[in-house]
Amino acid sequence: MSFYYGRFRALNDVSLSIAEHKITAMIGPSGCGKSTLLQTFNRMYELTPGTRVNGSIRLGYEEITAMGNLQELRRRVGMVFQRANPFPVSIYDNVAYAPRLMGWSRDAIQAAVEESLRFAGLWEDVADRLHRLATSMSSGQRQRLCIARCIATKPEVILMDEPCSALDPISMLRVEELIRELADQYTVVIVTHNMQQARRLAHP
Repeated sequence: MSFYYGRFRALNDVSLSIAEHKITAMIGPSGCGKSTLLQTFNRMYELTPGTRVNGSIRLGYEEITAMGNLQELRRRVGMVFQRANPFPVSIYDNVAYAPRLMGWSRDAIQAAVEESLRFAGLWEDVADRLHRLATSMSSGQRQRLCIARCIATKPEVILMDEPCSALDPISMLRVEELIRELADQYTVVIVTHNMQQARRLAHP
């Protein structure tokens, strides 16, 4: 697969396989194309005019470059960004957003919110203030909320673009622990500049 910004080829004949239910870490200098590659896996690049992919990207045996339903693709391949980006709504509504968009029942949404927040290690902290603004949380909590929001619809793959780079050391370790737990249920692909973090998290 090759990737272009207009005429500029940012990725040149990339070929790799990503193991299921493992953590794959991509590491390299700034500007080498790590984040660009990550964005090809759920076609997030299509938000930028003039971009295109030449080649094949498959989820299982399904060609994602030909999938017509981007909402379904991004449900199956979720993404967590470098800086925690909760929506400017309540903690509850952040996690409930995608299930609501998919038309889930109220009871199913309620269950998904609690299950996702528990998995992210937030439930005990926020159970009594679910309707407070998510932006009132600490930076580490906001990033774990974004992970909870990502897993609410049970994706197959979770993409993480330097998810710890803006966190303090204690919050970073908590998020790293959560990432390890995610690999029991999900395929995780993480971009990092931190060689030690890649060694701590990535499966051989």
